[in-house]
Amino acid sequence: MAVVTIIGAGMMGSALAFPARENGHEVRLVGTHLDRDIIDACKKEDKHPKFDRVFPAGIKYYQIEEVEEAIEGSTFIIGGVSSFGVDWFGNVILPMIPETIPVLSVTKGLVDTEEGKLLTYPDVWEAKCKKMGKKLSINAIGGPCTSYELVFHDQTEVAFCGRDMEILKMMKEAMTTDYYHISLSTDVTGIESAVALKNGYALGIALTIGLNQKEFGIDSQLHFNSQAAIFGQAVKEMYRLLAYQGAATLENMTVGYGDLYVTVYGGRTRLVGILLGRGLNIDEAKEELNGVTLESLVVAERVARAVKAASARGALDAKDFPLLMHVDEIICNKKEVEIPWEDFTFMYEK
Repeated sequence: MAVVTIIGAGMMGSALAFPARENGHEVRLVGTHLDRDIIDACKKEDKHPKFDRVFPAGIKYYQIEEVEEAIEGSTFIIGGVSSFGVDWFGNVILPMIPETIPVLSVTKGLVDTEEGKLLTYPDVWEAKCKKMGKKLSINAIGGPCTSYELVFHDQTEVAFCGRDMEILKMMKEAMTTDYYHISLSTDVTGIESAVALKNGYALGIALTIGLNQKEFGIDSQLHFNSQAAIFGQAVKEMYRLLAYQGAATLENMTVGYGDLYVTVYGGRTRLVGILLGRGLNIDEAKEELNGVTLESLVVAERVARAVKAASARGALDAKDFPLLMHVDEIICNKKEVEIPWEDFTFMYEK
């Protein structure tokens, strides 16, 4: 029996308690300083406030002050924070974790550098550990998975990525169920980039839903031609960005495009894209979705900034990313939605 400790009681981290506990492992769910009410509710009802299903029996719940107790004796740690908690996790939690205990992160995102490079969160955490003189095994989860569907045992395929295949195999054995299926990859840059890049593009696709609602009414029939057109452009731009990072493999693209699909059809990014398409500016959309974490906006802005920097030094051409550039203008400059459809066309002669 493994001991799986989840630090961060958000929806995705908490959802992973289901396969872990259903496999017979000891599961410890630790709330961050922002999760106090969630842990109180879990202790009282054995149920996450955002889920419509109770946890499997036997999960142990901890407040943040008890985190060191929860870490002790763990087989591996699941980092369940959002991208806004990356620095906190790196500064507060990583120093507490012994080098013998690997980490598996659910957090999706990228950090851009001044020269236009894109760093994954495992990259960022590994660099932080190096400064501490510490060597931790940092691994991550990528792929199309919404937390509430995982809780209800919908068939789900994800990828665990990390530097050490043996550690990945151990985690897969602990977490695989008849509904949670896990591929393994040592290409951390590829998997993590693929699942982060889709954020701005999912927002771009959702813009068309809002545009059609603006023209034909909120309850009007969905229009799929426009969604499909932007989906195709998103796939092209994501491929170019993965190629820029030396990671345009079939496996990485499959994981990324699957995540793009699920993000378009469910989740917070869809909501903000629809509101922007209806005519709200970014500030008005954020106000409308008060309390909803919008990680996709941060990722889209960072990737666009990296493309501009890389374009300035000749490593990329920003003209090859018309959808991303338009999304960036909407987010950063409050530009009205005016999708550059003709920029998506191409001429190909064999």
